[in-house]
Amino acid sequence: MTAPDVDVEQHHASLAVRDIPAAVDFYTKKLGFWCPFTWGEPPTFAGVNLGEVQIFLREGTPDPNGSVVFFVIGDAGALYEFHRANGVEIFEEPSDKPWGFHDYTVRDLEGHYLVFGQRLQQTQPPLKIERVDVPVRLEKRLAALLNDLAAHKRMSLTSCLEEILLHTNDGAGPHTKSDLNYIQKLKAKHGIDYDSHASYRFVEE
Repeated sequence: MTAPDVDVEQHHASLAVRDIPAAVDFYTKKLGFWCPFTWGEPPTFAGVNLGEVQIFLREGTPDPNGSVVFFVIGDAGALYEFHRANGVEIFEEPSDKPWGFHDYTVRDLEGHYLVFGQRLQQTQPPLKIERVDVPVRLEKRLAALLNDLAAHKRMSLTSCLEEILLHTNDGAGPHTKSDLNYIQKLKAKHGIDYDSHASYRFVEE
C-alpha cells in the first residue's frame, strides 16, 4: 500500500515529566524558554517555546533513555554560557561535529537530553571564485545599517551582500528571526522610517 501525501503544518516533541509547574519553572528560568500556555488545574500539560519552536510537557512517568530533542539555533555559544551560568547540567560540552554542527547537550530535571547546535559554515569543499569591483552607492542610513548588520553576523560587508544575493537567488531569506529582530533595532537606531518600496522615491540631494 502506498503511503498518502501528507501536508505537515507543525510538529511538537513531547516529554513526560512528573511535575508540570516545576518543569515549566526549570525550562523558563534555567533554559531560557517561555511558556505560552499550561492546561488543567493543577496543570497536567504545558507548552514551552525556544524562539518559535515549541515542545510539549505532559504529566507522566519520565523515560529519558534515548530521548533527545535537537534545537537548531543561531548562537550556541551565547546560550551555552547562559545555561552554564544558571547551573544547568551540561552532559556534553560544545564541540564541532562531523555532520556540520557546533553543539552541546544538557539534561533537564527528568534526565531528558536537549541538544542545542548551530550550523557550521564550512561544511563543503572550498569554491574558487573571482571577485570584481562593483561601484555601489547606497542611501546613507541603509549603508550604516548594512555595516552594523555585517558586524553583527561577523561577516565582511562583501560577504554579507553576497549572502543576501545568494539567498535571493534561491527564493529564500538570509536572516534568522534573531537577525530580523536585530535589524528592527538597527532601523530605529539609524532612523529608517521608510518601507521596502521607498527606493523608487529616492532623490539625491
